[in-house]
Amino acid sequence: MSDTTRATVEAAVNELGYVPNRAARALAGNRTDAIALVVPEPETRFFAEPYFSDIVRGVGAALADTEMQLLLTLAGNDRERRRLAQYLTAHRVDGVLLVSVHADDPLPDLLEQLGMPCVISGRRHAAEPLASVDSDNFEGARSAVVHLISRGRRSIATITGRLDVYGAQRRLDGYREAVAAAGMAPDERLIAPADFTEEGGARAMRELLARCPDVDAVFIASDVMAAGARQVLREAGRRVPDDIAMIGFDDSAVARHMDPPLTSVRQPTEEMGRTMTRVLLQEIAGPPEDRPRIVLPTELVVRDSS
Repeated sequence: MSDTTRATVEAAVNELGYVPNRAARALAGNRTDAIALVVPEPETRFFAEPYFSDIVRGVGAALADTEMQLLLTLAGNDRERRRLAQYLTAHRVDGVLLVSVHADDPLPDLLEQLGMPCVISGRRHAAEPLASVDSDNFEGARSAVVHLISRGRRSIATITGRLDVYGAQRRLDGYREAVAAAGMAPDERLIAPADFTEEGGARAMRELLARCPDVDAVFIASDVMAAGARQVLREAGRRVPDDIAMIGFDDSAVARHMDPPLTSVRQPTEEMGRTMTRVLLQEIAGPPEDRPRIVLPTELVVRDSS
């Protein structure tokens, strides 16, 4: 463009008050200026679990100084997943943040086939090929059980999350490691699988009391499940922590508002959302040679329940 032509264009821009059209600019660059946050869970769990709102808050904070738009998508059933797959196949977003993925979920493989930049929170397995950001589920659980042992508890149970979720498996692994390291005989009756819901926590606590009435502590893989378990203990006349000590996981508002306040493993959920987003923006800008696999530390927050 000649200097004369450039001056003419700039004068017209100033006169018309022209503002560059982001949509047209993105189209010209084969970009949408949008990313999707995909949660393959039903709406009921999304709104009941503080974990998800904290992730959204972290993602929003990381996008605040960018021009990227955020599309939140829940895909809790087959119909929603098919519709999402069609949307992603049409490349209507520049990248995807995947949260709470189950081991058999085909969505990460679809994204890989599409060449869609993607970061996953909560790997499907130890060899997850996608870029990932997670908290140290193993160490968080291990430290919780070590704390219970240090308080003199000897019949320590655990209520797990869904074991097709890798993070739930790692929390169970951490529980087993702490029990074994203390020289305590493993007892499968003390392990009650659940599903990260309040109802699931209540159901698992009833099962534990029925088959192990002498249980004196329980590590629960989420604060929401701990709320359900606490109600069952109250109905059964079991005092916390006198009769049964309790520890949850997440350190959400649920933990702080329980009676008594719940000892819980704090995972940096908002920071996970921010970190996921930064990694995804880097992938969108240019695929890295190595996909990062980031594990953020957890912290045991001790309160009256233990």
